[in-house]
Amino acid sequence: MKLCMIGTGYVGLVSGVCFADLGNEVICVDKDLNKINSLKKGKIPIYEPGLSELVIKNYRNKKLNFSTDLKKSIKQSDIIFICVGTPTKKGGSSADLSQIFNVAREICSSINKFKIIITKSTVPVTTGDEIEKILLKKNNKSKFSVLSNPEFLREGEAIRDFTYPDRIVVGSNDKKPIKIMKNLYAPLISKGAQYVNTSRRAAELIKYASNAFLATKITFINEIANLCEKTGINVEDISIGMGLDKRIGSRFLRAGPAYGGSCFPKDTKAITSTGDKFKVNLSVIKSVIKSNKDRSKLLINRVHEILNKKLKNKKITFLGVTFKANTDDMRDSSSLKMIPALSKKGSIIRYYDPTGYKKEFKRLKNVSNSKTIKEALEDPDLVIIHTEWNDFKSINFKNLVKGKKFIIFDMRNIYSSIKIQDQGFKYFSVGK
Repeated sequence: MKLCMIGTGYVGLVSGVCFADLGNEVICVDKDLNKINSLKKGKIPIYEPGLSELVIKNYRNKKLNFSTDLKKSIKQSDIIFICVGTPTKKGGSSADLSQIFNVAREICSSINKFKIIITKSTVPVTTGDEIEKILLKKNNKSKFSVLSNPEFLREGEAIRDFTYPDRIVVGSNDKKPIKIMKNLYAPLISKGAQYVNTSRRAAELIKYASNAFLATKITFINEIANLCEKTGINVEDISIGMGLDKRIGSRFLRAGPAYGGSCFPKDTKAITSTGDKFKVNLSVIKSVIKSNKDRSKLLINRVHEILNKKLKNKKITFLGVTFKANTDDMRDSSSLKMIPALSKKGSIIRYYDPTGYKKEFKRLKNVSNSKTIKEALEDPDLVIIHTEWNDFKSINFKNLVKGKKFIIFDMRNIYSSIKIQDQGFKYFSVGK
């Protein structure tokens, strides 16, 4: 099939490349000419394991192409995926859909035959209705069908998630595209993926409800971790005991920093905003947002306590600053709150992340980037394990720093407290 992916951000690029790898002819479109030229050379703008190799392979095989010509790409394609950003509106909580509707207007004037137009972006309920209204201004309803086909890709594991999905959700109010969509996803359905055909509005809400629920699980176990610290209980025992209940499951029950990234923060806000729009108070999700916001403050206070409330001139090293491992995504990472707060108190901050220097800390006083783990551990008072990169899991601190001693605050619980203490280091973790 001939597909057009509008937007070469995380969703559009990963989905487009993976569709091409399934044998489809895919055009990825973006307004940024420099970005398009870089992609043609195999240079990708995001860190995602395995993605660069697939881009190069499918571009060489002519299954994948990149363009800035949106109108031409639409006319050449049978299925158009809208994959542009839906960030939170400045000063509010609702999703900014301006890019979605701008794209819809451009599609409107480029329809030359029947097109399936799909929102892959995460959008609030009724967005598909609005897109349909825009398209009807210049086109007969028989010339298009608007669907919702949300993505469920985890950063750092996106290719696997696309190739071996738990489910494929397709929301359509028309019967005509159902068979076409099932054929498109047939290679994945044959591997065991559950195909869910539902209404367009239901598909839109499934994505938001899923992310809100996962955010709730993370926030819940973080609050239980707080209780464990006060009662002398190991939160990992709680996670195991809860997770073995099939009704609950073990995933997303790891205590640690506040949730972050491109999805959970904006999507929890957006769904509560949708609730307010329809006069439904989603109080549980609102409390999750508040608790998660408080999480970073609590961890900053924990650092205060670990260092006996003496932060001025204390040397603090962060190992990892991205919101999770295997991604370079800094959006809503806990480090964006913790590092500025500690720097403001007079602490001297070093950080090391496998994805390199972060412009987010450029203007902060007393904050510098280390190019290696060894450099980051030269002379700290406190080492904070912020992100669970595999690079950090096998560190032998004793051998690496040769006699130097410092405190370790393991915010991801990736180490054994006994092993670290046996190496001669004072060790703190989360929920223990």
